[in-house]
Amino acid sequence: MQSLSGIPIRKECPPGACVCDRENLLSNAGADTDLRILTLTQEQERRLIERIDRINSYEDLQHVGNLLYKQLGVVLHITPSPREVRTVRGFMILLEDRPGLCKKTRQAVPAAIRKCLENNPEIAFTILNAHDLLGDA
Repeated sequence: MQSLSGIPIRKECPPGACVCDRENLLSNAGADTDLRILTLTQEQERRLIERIDRINSYEDLQHVGNLLYKQLGVVLHITPSPREVRTVRGFMILLEDRPGLCKKTRQAVPAAIRKCLENNPEIAFTILNAHDLLGDA
């Protein structure tokens, strides 16, 4: 496993399986290049998914989103669909695209958050209320 100043980095994806552009990011890394996303190894991603599974409040979800940004530079967006929200599938959950962010991670994190919302409907209602879709009902 490669390392970045002694910190292990995620191993490369099989050719053609991902669009993370990891190798290009590493080869063109300059002093101002943000390489934090590469420190998310597969083991750490597994732990992140487990952490998301333990979320039990809207504040906790926001905290995890803030940690993603602070530690990895990844922005998490959770918004109700512009159409109608009948189930948690009506939420748009995505990690902002950036170089080095693996396709698997881009799919696994939103799936884990969707599962969290299914298990904790009060968080989904809080998100809707935060976007003023319940009108403080």
